Amino acid sequence: MKIAVRYYTRSGNTQKLAEAVASAVGVEALSVSEPLTEPVDILFLGCSYYAFDADESVKSFITANAPRIGRVVCIGTSAMMRSMKKPIRRVADGVGVTVAEEEFHCRGEFGKFHRGRPNGEDLQGAAEFAKELVG
Repeated sequence: MKIAVRYYTRSGNTQKLAEAVASAVGVEALSVSEPLTEPVDILFLGCSYYAFDADESVKSFITANAPRIGRVVCIGTSAMMRSMKKPIRRVADGVGVTVAEEEFHCRGEFGKFHRGRPNGEDLQGAAEFAKELVG
């Protein structure tokens, strides 16, 4: 099974999560500025909410790489929202990419909210989630 991890982050929170997932499944976590060079069965896609939507660079990544994506598994952090599937699905559905029901999401530090998150427990949870998902 071919696996890739891509992420978009402004604060570094989602990058930490993506790196934990990538380490657990034996690949490198790269920014969404790095295109997929070959087809993947599972793309762990790390992102967060910005103004109640995914960043444009995440949407562009999905659209540009759609022919190489088997299915997207969302991973992410945010201060208030609990899932990235809805904004990712809006883009993915339009280009024929499947978004998995499985997802890992945790709190991310934002200003004075959720200080220290994601923490070690969050990162371990993300790694275990990824290992279980890929078998």
